[in-house]
Amino acid sequence: MKKIAIIVAGGTGQRMNSAVAKQFLLLQNKPILFHTLQAFKAADPITKLIVVLPENQIEYWKSLCEKYPEIKLETPHEIINGGETRFHSSKNGIDSIGAQDDCWVAIHDGVRPLILPSTINQAYQLAQEKGNCVVSVSSKDSIRMWDASKNAFKSVIRDDVKIIQTPQIFELNTLKKAFNQPYSPKFTDDASVVEANGENIHLMEGEYTNIKITTPEDLLVAESILEQPK
Repeated sequence: MKKIAIIVAGGTGQRMNSAVAKQFLLLQNKPILFHTLQAFKAADPITKLIVVLPENQIEYWKSLCEKYPEIKLETPHEIINGGETRFHSSKNGIDSIGAQDDCWVAIHDGVRPLILPSTINQAYQLAQEKGNCVVSVSSKDSIRMWDASKNAFKSVIRDDVKIIQTPQIFELNTLKKAFNQPYSPKFTDDASVVEANGENIHLMEGEYTNIKITTPEDLLVAESILEQPK
């Protein structure tokens, strides 16, 4: 099985109150994006890595790769221009891959650096068995949904709620067909694109530590998690 990981890193520093895009902020003195790449290389060293970045951030990332030479040494990767939305950025990454048989592609958020290599391997295996795999966790909180027609909240059974994470892994040909669809605002993640093309999605339980770093508080939590004994 040939493995490819598309790391989509299109964030900004807006919610971080930072002039630096969040994927480039330092976590234990190394860029967040580097930690993410390391996780996939630790899972399987022969996994091909593709990083999708906004065009105006590519030169800055290249400068970080020079400042931290271990990035290129330990996690060699291809850089692809991102697009207007997450859909278009994922599509650009997918389109950069030539036709290949038995090729499985993980699409992962660049700011989820705490994904465990064991989870990555398990997800690739389940994808091969079931046709795809999306990592998720169960909701730990009570959920209420607003019903505008009744001007009231309605309860939701917590056990029925899944919090979707990444990686999301699919066979390459499945992705190429799905991402040939016209863009829709209903495409909230890559799995929703594949699902809209008629595929059933298979979820796998992940870890609550696989957080997406979007706020200063998230960065503090990530630092704390990495400081815990292995």
